[in-house]
Formats: sequence, structure tokens, C-alpha cells
Amino acid sequence: MRLYELITFTLRVRTPAAALARLEGTLAEAAPGCTLVGCWASEIGPLNQIAVLRGFSDEQARQTERERFLLARDAFGIEEFMLDMKVENYTLFPFLEPLAPGAHGPFYELREYNLIPSGLTPTLEGWKKAVGPRTGEGYSQVYAAFYATDGRTPRYLHIWPYRSLEQRLDVRTRAVEDGVWPPENSGPQLREMHSTAYLPAKFSPLR
Repeated sequence: MRLYELITFTLRVRTPAAALARLEGTLAEAAPGCTLVGCWASEIGPLNQIAVLRGFSDEQARQTERERFLLARDAFGIEEFMLDMKVENYTLFPFLEPLAPGAHGPFYELREYNLIPSGLTPTLEGWKKAVGPRTGEGYSQVYAAFYATDGRTPRYLHIWPYRSLEQRLDVRTRAVEDGVWPPENSGPQLREMHSTAYLPAKFSPLR
């Protein structure tokens, strides 16, 4: 799959657990060609959020599913808990293959970077050179990285699983000290950086 969708639900305080219980069923009702990749609740960063990442077989499948849930009445079954819902389209970086479903976490860091207008191509070039060393032995894997195709662009999303927050700090510190990260020429492309740490729902394919 190369096409993805990230839905971020912002919920009323103390309702994420109830919302996740309902999402386990309603996310299974998606249109054909739609695959649930991950479902997480925020732990560090903006709180009371649930992130749902789904992949699509093609653009038609993504559009069909989008229209299905937009036109349905309370399609996800959590409207009574919701304060906001944001839906974003993403395309996988062309040289990456996502990790297979399984237990890679439990901490998943979703990092979203806003770029200067011409910043996407240099970012892709830098990532292509650096992601191999950064995810090699002694460091940690990236789930995947994606560039946005709607909303505020250019921007990109990268998702990193960690066994613990201590592992995250250790790996990130050593990667910088060893010169394998960040990617070459990445700094001049950046305008804003946002990061949220999530924990997976019990039914999330990425755990």
C-alpha cells in the first residue's frame, strides 16, 4: 500500500477508553480496500486524542471510504465523546516499506513536520540516504514515513515505535552523536515540528 489516511479524534476528558471500546467494532465496518494499520491513544503531548492510521489499495477505495463515513450518521460510534475530528491524506515515501503488523512498541511517536514550500524533495533525498543507517543494528526501526497530499503542505509524518521512553532517549541521543541522524540538509527545510507519543489500543494491528 502507498496511500494512507490519518484520522485524529479529539475527545472529551476521560472518554478515550470508552471511545476505543466502540472503535474496535466500527473500524471493522470500513469499505473494501481499506486496511486498519494502527489505532493509538495519546500519552504524551496533546491529550485525549485517538489516532487511527488506515491504508488503501487505491485512490478510489480511499475516496469511497471517505464518503461512506462522512455521509453516515455517527459512523465511528463516538460522536457523543468527540470535540473534533481531523482527516489527513498521506502517501508513503517511495523508498520505504512499512513494518509488518505486530508488537513493535508499545510507545509510538508520531512526528509531523511542516516544510518550506520547496522542502519536500530535499527531505526525501536526505531520508533516502540516512534512513538505512538510522534504522540499522544498534538503533531502532521506523514504522514508515509519509508526505501529506492535502491540507497544509508540504509536510510529512513519520512514526517511530519504541519499547520504552528510555530506549527512545538512548537511541535518539546516540544517533545524533554518531552522525547518522538527522538526515542531510533536513534543517533548512523545516518550519515547524510537532510530536505526540501514543499507546496502542488492544485491537491495533501495530502494538
